[in-house]
Amino acid sequence: MIYANGRIIDEKEASVSPFDHGFLYGLGVFETFRTYNGHPFLLDDHFHRLGDGLREMNIHAAPYSRAETTEVITDLLSANGLRDAYFRWNVSAGEGPVGLRTEAYNDPNTFVFVKELPDTLPGEKHLRVLSQRRNTPEGPERLKSHHYLNSILGKREAGGHPDTEGLFLTAEGRVAEGVVSNVFWSSGRTLYTPAVSCGILNGITRRYVMTLARDLGFSVKEGEYRLDDLLSADEVFVTNSIQEAAAVCAVEDCTFPGRRGEVYRKISERYREEALSGQRWTGNTE
Repeated sequence: MIYANGRIIDEKEASVSPFDHGFLYGLGVFETFRTYNGHPFLLDDHFHRLGDGLREMNIHAAPYSRAETTEVITDLLSANGLRDAYFRWNVSAGEGPVGLRTEAYNDPNTFVFVKELPDTLPGEKHLRVLSQRRNTPEGPERLKSHHYLNSILGKREAGGHPDTEGLFLTAEGRVAEGVVSNVFWSSGRTLYTPAVSCGILNGITRRYVMTLARDLGFSVKEGEYRLDDLLSADEVFVTNSIQEAAAVCAVEDCTFPGRRGEVYRKISERYREEALSGQRWTGNTE
């Protein structure tokens, strides 16, 4: 069962017009998040980013209401017989004539998809450095939009094994991000991660992990780094909203402590503790 423009329907009943500019031109944004004991984690952060993306695309949607949003989430969990789930909240521009337009989109389509979570969190990750480079964003900053060909090409190159994640470099050879994740590495008490200027998605989990790391007494640095900087690190891990923090045991042939790493262990344990603690709507990461 999915949510479609105000109704919960069977997924087989869902349809979208071929004139939707999300279909024709990729004008749409989405957020992926999960629930813990029925509560969506960092919901406000996800929807503030969704709103920023909609404004960038000139798509006028109803303002975010936490109460209405959580009601949809609760109803979808109930309709699918799930206690917790993976959610994708998708907003596309809506119908319009064929051709590029400058006017605002005032009647977007909203679809919310849900699927079961895996029984266990993913194991340690092996990062494969991709020959496919991370493309530059279409606008000032990468949006979580429908433009996913670059990521699909990266995923094809990395392969389908669940424990392998493709690692994008920029056109200049700087470390960017994983196909579906942000990347971190540590040296001593300092945590490093590529800056948004590298064309990465400014992940909600990325922001929250930086906040957690500072709370735990680590120094956090964002910048434009070479692959050698990552390969010489003490530990490496990747993050996203579904997998949380996943330890990296190897980048190509260079090995790392994986789950045994002290920095990874402290951050991942605190993350899960916060996620399970109740109705954490925001990470205060602005």
